[in-house]
Amino acid sequence: MGIMHNKVGVLMVNLGTPDMPTVPAIKRYLAQFLSDHRVIDRSPWLWWPLLHAVILPFRAPRLAKLYQSIWMEEGSPLLVYSQRQQKALAARLPNIPVELGMSYGSPCLAKAIKTLLSHDLTKLIILPLYPQYSATTSAAAWDAVANILKSYRRLPSIQFIRDYAEHPAYINALKQSVERSFNQHGQPDKLMLSFHGIPKRYAKLGDDYPHCCEHTFRALSAALTPWSEDKMIMAYQSRFGREPWLMPYTDKTLKKLPAQGVKHIQVICPGFAADCLETLEEIKQQNRGIFLKAGGEKFEYIPALNDQSAHIDLLQQLVAENIL
Repeated sequence: MGIMHNKVGVLMVNLGTPDMPTVPAIKRYLAQFLSDHRVIDRSPWLWWPLLHAVILPFRAPRLAKLYQSIWMEEGSPLLVYSQRQQKALAARLPNIPVELGMSYGSPCLAKAIKTLLSHDLTKLIILPLYPQYSATTSAAAWDAVANILKSYRRLPSIQFIRDYAEHPAYINALKQSVERSFNQHGQPDKLMLSFHGIPKRYAKLGDDYPHCCEHTFRALSAALTPWSEDKMIMAYQSRFGREPWLMPYTDKTLKKLPAQGVKHIQVICPGFAADCLETLEEIKQQNRGIFLKAGGEKFEYIPALNDQSAHIDLLQQLVAENIL
């Protein structure tokens, strides 16, 4: 039997986004996203009637207006930036096929996997675009890939990149973004790191996401020395529903800061590999308004890493480290 030469492929995975900023498109997307048991772990018999009869009819029209406020000429920001990342990484890896798939919505994850496996791969590197592991994101991506692979008889070996919360290239890319903002706008009174939240209950059940976020916070703080750690704040955004989520909450923290003498703040969202509704609308628009209304004077949002060269450097290193 001859020696099989390695043939590696890369599957980049992000969460997903509606195809259009319309109520029907958002309903389709939310129905898929909020039906994932990794995201909402309630009994389907109780959750699905509530989802389809109450949440979707009321939430989709409001979200449509929010998506319309951030929609780019080429489409949804999350999709636009993710596609740019895929193209940039593919250009760096000319001998390795690189495809992009979304856990929910388009581009279809099954189609991306089919394209990659058509290359007779011996190894598939799965690269979820979530720097900090969570069962709600990284594990959900794993579930989606595994479910698709059930239909294939011949499988390559799988290398799943769980997270890269402290990877030096990731921290360096964040550091560059922060320093660019400081140079452009001046040093703020505080730098806030706002991560997407999860219910506290999920962490108690074993999701180590908050620890991953803390690792990123500490690593970036060390990299920004001599910028003092006491000038940095860590908070959690985007909570949904009534149960307690990870604290402190971003919006409530921003509302309190001006009374504590913080008049100039800059916010970066390290958990988002690409700008999206939660960064461009929730942080850059809503939370900016909260801070200024409470007495703040200057608010700057530091963009996600998107397709910056330092971010593509990181993605290229992650692949290189997992090829062998």
